[in-house]
Amino acid sequence: MNKEWSELNKSMQIQLRKKDTYKSGIDILFKLRDRLMETLLSFKEELERDDFNAIPFINAERYHSKTIAYSLWHIFRIEDIVAHTLINDDEQIFFSGNYKDRINSPIITTGNELVGQDIADFSAKLNIDELYTYISEVKESTELILSQLPFDMLKNKVSPERKDRLISLNTVSTDENASWLINYWCGKDIRGLIQMPFSRHWIMHTEACLRIKNKLKK
Repeated sequence: MNKEWSELNKSMQIQLRKKDTYKSGIDILFKLRDRLMETLLSFKEELERDDFNAIPFINAERYHSKTIAYSLWHIFRIEDIVAHTLINDDEQIFFSGNYKDRINSPIITTGNELVGQDIADFSAKLNIDELYTYISEVKESTELILSQLPFDMLKNKVSPERKDRLISLNTVSTDENASWLINYWCGKDIRGLIQMPFSRHWIMHTEACLRIKNKLKK
């Protein structure tokens, strides 16, 4: 793992544990996300459109077995779902911004159900400019939610009502590669969600994207 990202992530987790350092922890989280976003945005300047669809590690088992376009979609669909449906109980940016049509996506889910060539085919259909608009808007909206989140809410878990609403939206596929996400998220408290979808999840997929990019540019 990138040393700076790792250190920021560890520091953020420590700071979130106590009320008197909570605000500092959120600030560190935002700094980490800014660093990661710089890398994600750099792909738009450095890569050709077809590079976003490439799967140079198609037979691998880790995150680098995907495409860069898929990874961008996946990171921010998950964040949008968790931030708005599970934490803030409001409308996902994806729906309020009509991003299904704008991005030209055939799916509304996290994409966990896609495998192999399906990922490449999915990636080729996406409007990359609109995808980047979406990820920027999701990042901004999540950080607004977190900046207003009281420390006392960190121990709260997802309510049964919000879990039911999540299921009703069909934004997590019923495929076995995806359906586990619902119980995974709903088994965590808000602090746990901050530490995975909003931070560590970003790191893992961003590093996978860098591995893909470096392979393509050799």
